[in-house]
Amino acid sequence: MSDTERNSLGTLDWVLILAPYRKDAAYTASLLQERGLRAQAASPEDLKDLLALSPGVLVVTHEALDSEAIATVGGFLHAQPNWSEIPIVVLLDRAAQQSRIQAALSAAWPRSRQIFYQRPVAALELISGIQSALLTRARQRDVRDYLERETELRHELNHRVKNILATVVSIFDMTRRGATSTDGLAQDFKGRLRALSNVHSAVFDAGGETVTLTDVSKSVLAPYISKGQSGITIEGPEVLLSRDAGTTLALSLHELATNAIKYGGLSQPEGRIRLEWNVVSSSEPMLTLRWTETGGPTVVEPSRVGYGTRYMRAALTSLFGEAPDLVFASDGLRFSISGLLSRLTPEVLS
Repeated sequence: MSDTERNSLGTLDWVLILAPYRKDAAYTASLLQERGLRAQAASPEDLKDLLALSPGVLVVTHEALDSEAIATVGGFLHAQPNWSEIPIVVLLDRAAQQSRIQAALSAAWPRSRQIFYQRPVAALELISGIQSALLTRARQRDVRDYLERETELRHELNHRVKNILATVVSIFDMTRRGATSTDGLAQDFKGRLRALSNVHSAVFDAGGETVTLTDVSKSVLAPYISKGQSGITIEGPEVLLSRDAGTTLALSLHELATNAIKYGGLSQPEGRIRLEWNVVSSSEPMLTLRWTETGGPTVVEPSRVGYGTRYMRAALTSLFGEAPDLVFASDGLRFSISGLLSRLTPEVLS
């Protein structure tokens, strides 16, 4: 059997025939192929290799089942995963003692699924039985795919939980270092966790591993808008972010909003916040994001750098590949950052 022929065989959707005597294999294969079923005849020498390609059904004449063939099939059955149970169709001669053969095979192949036909068997009956067996294998394949996906999801969930917990620990440690009171620590820590939760909810609602910049912005700023702050403007084109980029930007926007509530454009009724971004198209598109505050109290640059500023500078520099520009102008804080859009968007697999 050539490599091309081997590669053409799918998993569980074809029939392997072991009938090395007379023209049984050729007849059975032709019968199946006429009905659109793929079939491959096996010699005793290549039986083991062909079984390793995972046929859907094994058809075997009882006279082909010598001790070596029985052992080969038995080894394959023993190595099957838990979800798999290959149906074995055994074609018996009219004079064969079915009860004796069935007992011997059941002893050699415990817990195997054997289907016996007495020859000559009606073509329609044999085809119907093999088709039914292939449908059973298709259901087994569905179970296999489900189990593999479940295992993958468990590993992914474990990875995600570890990452989230590591982020929470980092947020707590840095919040604690900048706290001046227990109440302040609790309030700042809860706010940062809420921002983290909001972006994860936005990614979940989007149904995948990506989230739009608009959804990130609205999820972070919605609490302030719902509290009667109508002076918040969010404007920019549709930009799809990876989960990690969305999380970083959400936490950074939360820090800007928190600072605006305490000291800046959201601390007074007439204060205004404008969050905008744009993409400049070129050979490598660039994303620029700006946060501008107006109408608040006169801004004075703080005497020390707090957690929020340190986080934004470190995290956004890593994300964008460029450091953010933070200007404590007297008429309102201005923040901006630019970088390659490809650093924020999901990777596309070729």
